Amino acid sequence: MTQPQPQTHDAPLEAVDLRREFADLGIGAVLDQLDSELIGLAPVKTRIREIAALLLVERIRQKMALATTFPTLHMSFTGNPGTGKTTVALRMASILHRLGFVRRGHVISVTRDDLVGQYIGHTAPKTKEILKKAMGGVLFIDEAYYLYRPDNERDYGQEAIEILLQIMEQQREDLVVILAGYGDRMEKFFQSNPGFRSRIAHHIDFPDYADTELLAIAELMLQQQNYRFSSAARDAFIRYIAVRKTQPLFSNARSIRNALDRIRLRQANRIVSRLDRVLTTDDVMSIEAGDVLASRVFSKGATDNET
Repeated sequence: MTQPQPQTHDAPLEAVDLRREFADLGIGAVLDQLDSELIGLAPVKTRIREIAALLLVERIRQKMALATTFPTLHMSFTGNPGTGKTTVALRMASILHRLGFVRRGHVISVTRDDLVGQYIGHTAPKTKEILKKAMGGVLFIDEAYYLYRPDNERDYGQEAIEILLQIMEQQREDLVVILAGYGDRMEKFFQSNPGFRSRIAHHIDFPDYADTELLAIAELMLQQQNYRFSSAARDAFIRYIAVRKTQPLFSNARSIRNALDRIRLRQANRIVSRLDRVLTTDDVMSIEAGDVLASRVFSKGATDNET
C-alpha cells in the first residue's frame, strides 16, 4: 500500500508556506476544539500538539519527496476512567484524517467482548469484522489488557491478539490502533505481549483531574445545559468533590457528569414540589445548595457511589 499523497505535483516542491498549510488543513481548529472540550490535561494536549507537528512536517516532507518510510502511528493511552481518553482519540482521528494519514477519520471503539469469541472458530471472524469496520480510521480498544487471560486455557483472546498484531504491522498505513486502560495493567499487558510494545509509537499518560479542574468541568457541563450553581451550591459541590474522591469507583469527569445528572433530578423534584407559583428563568436554571447536599455521599458511612 502506498503512502498517503496529499497532493500530486509534477515535481517535488522546494518550499512550502507553513502558516498556510497549517491553516488550510484546519489543524489549529481541531486543537482549539480539544482545548475547549477538555479542562486541564496539559501534558496530554502537549503530546497531541507534538504528534500533530510531527505529522505536519512528515506531510511536507512527502511534498518535497523527502519522506522514505511511513511513520508508525499506533498509540497507547493510559490513565484512570473519565480522564478524556475517548475524546482525545476522536480528535486524534480528525488530525490524522486532515493530514492524510487515514482515509476516513472515524473511530471504532471496542472492548474485549467485541473481539473475542466464546467458542472455537468464533474469534477470528469477530475480530476481522471489527478491523474491516475500522479500516481507514482509528480502532480504539478500551481496557485492552482483558484480551490476554493466560490463566484460562480455553480463552480465545490470544487469537484476537495475533490477528491484531498482524494487521497493525501489515496495514499500518490504513489503520491506527489505540490501546487504552489503567497504566499498571497496561504495563503488565505489554510485558506479556511484547509484539504490541514494539508496534506502539506513542505512549500518552492521562493524569487524574485536580479538585479545581473537576469543579471547572462541572461548571462547564452545567453551562452547556443552561444550568448554573448558586454561590452556596458551588461551595457545596466543592465539598462533594472532596468527599466523592475518597470513595470507591471514582471516575473523574465521568463521576462528575453522573453527579450532575442526579443533582438536576433533585432540583427538578424541588421545583415541582411547589406548584402554586410562577417560575422564572432563574428558578429553572439555578442549582441550589440543597440539591447538592441531599446526596448520600454526605451521609455518614455511605458507600453508595455516584449519588
